[in-house]
Amino acid sequence: MNHNGSLKLAKRLIDSAKKCGADAIKFQTFKASSLVTPTAKKAKYQFENTQSSTNQFEMLKRLELSRKAHIELFKYCKEKNISFLSSPFDEESVEMLDELGVTMFKIPSGEITNTPFLEFIARKRKPIILSTGMSTLIEVKMALKAIYSTGNKNVTLLHCVTEYPAPYAEINLNAMITMKEVFKVPVGYSDHTSSIEIAVASAALGAEVIEKHFTLDRNMKGPDHKASIEPTEFKKMVESIRNVEIAMGNGLKIPAKSELKNINIVRKSIVAKTEIKKGDIFTVNNLTAKRPGSGIPPSKMENILGKKAKRNFRKDELIKI
Repeated sequence: MNHNGSLKLAKRLIDSAKKCGADAIKFQTFKASSLVTPTAKKAKYQFENTQSSTNQFEMLKRLELSRKAHIELFKYCKEKNISFLSSPFDEESVEMLDELGVTMFKIPSGEITNTPFLEFIARKRKPIILSTGMSTLIEVKMALKAIYSTGNKNVTLLHCVTEYPAPYAEINLNAMITMKEVFKVPVGYSDHTSSIEIAVASAALGAEVIEKHFTLDRNMKGPDHKASIEPTEFKKMVESIRNVEIAMGNGLKIPAKSELKNINIVRKSIVAKTEIKKGDIFTVNNLTAKRPGSGIPPSKMENILGKKAKRNFRKDELIKI
């Protein structure tokens, strides 16, 4: 909601997200009248970052994007070659996004116990990304059961801590791994911390999707700006995640291509510790290991000890048999 209800600002966010290397930009699609009652209170962080005189309904009403705005933003994302995603909060919004042509649905944490809504989305037969903030493993299981009951099993679970900003001591990133092991589904992380390191760490732990709140300026008025990161940080986060993805590799323990040229330079070979005459017996007293590694490796020392030298060897000369 960091567009503050402004189509112009939303387009600037799209431009910036693209420049930062994001694969997709996600909005929120809702009708305030379908989402909250007129008397619903705001969360503490919403109260602190918006006009204290407004309730949640009034705050959300100002942040609604019209159908026309959605169509324009969807088209703009296509022009900029960045995926348009949005989290729907009611069935009418689901229908609009489906008609718009979104490739998948992102379901926010607050809807995880709303099983009729989960089933309604799942029946659209599109991939689902489900945030799991504030939930227990049993609640996640129930949500998946509801989705799977429709025959749609294309689900990615995002670990999340629904606080803005989320305290590091409560992130419990290992819960993401737990969900992957228990439910055998792809997992990711929706990050509400105030910096980027936890998002990067999640990539190293196997996150396939990473969501991060993004703003052009933390000092803007609005409920989510303070818990979002600005373009410079976001770009650094994306670059770091890409580097981690590349660095994870295939898991085979073999020399890297770039290492091959250094093997003979940094490894050691068996050399003459002292001058050795033809006929002398090789012993631990006249043999040692030194660089380079282009000769017989020290691991073969036992195969040489006790044998006779067939020629003379100078001190530090590589032993060759």
